[in-house]
Amino acid sequence: MLKKLSSILLILIIGCFVWVVFNIDSISRKYIYPLEYSSYVETASSETGIDKYLIYAVIKTESSFNNEAESNVGARGLMQLMEDAFDWVKFRMGDERDIDYDDMYDPQYNIEYGSFLIKLLYEEYGDEKTALAAYHSGRGSVNEWLKDKKYSSDGKTLDQIPSGVTEHYVNKVMTAYEGYTNLYESKK
Repeated sequence: MLKKLSSILLILIIGCFVWVVFNIDSISRKYIYPLEYSSYVETASSETGIDKYLIYAVIKTESSFNNEAESNVGARGLMQLMEDAFDWVKFRMGDERDIDYDDMYDPQYNIEYGSFLIKLLYEEYGDEKTALAAYHSGRGSVNEWLKDKKYSSDGKTLDQIPSGVTEHYVNKVMTAYEGYTNLYESKK
């Protein structure tokens, strides 16, 4: 009886393994690298020129697609915008709509503002990793790091990120970005 149960269990395990192998793309798409809020991401990508998969990677890293997310320091929404970043982006966009910081829980506005912030940082630094470090730690911190030859050989891009937390964040976003790109671009 025990031998028969062991055989059945082994067959079930092998069957599950085979099912996972044949369904790994759909599992990855649904659970690991989802494309939620796609209409907002597509629009933001088109308007800012930021790769949609980078936007998805930031959302995944920042909030795991929870539009009601709020950090312990008060960052809000899908892309976890702080109030001062929101104000700066609103000014730089010249946005005269009646949108305030409370609207950062709205996926449409949060993705629009977060993507525009990435665009501004990329334009300023010219490098994805440096822009992401500024997205996470702020421009002030990154500008200080860029002045130090230990962290930047050219004063424009970071060769090394001195904050372990920010380095982890940048690596996590870049890993997700690579995952999105590999999963969805290879299927075109």
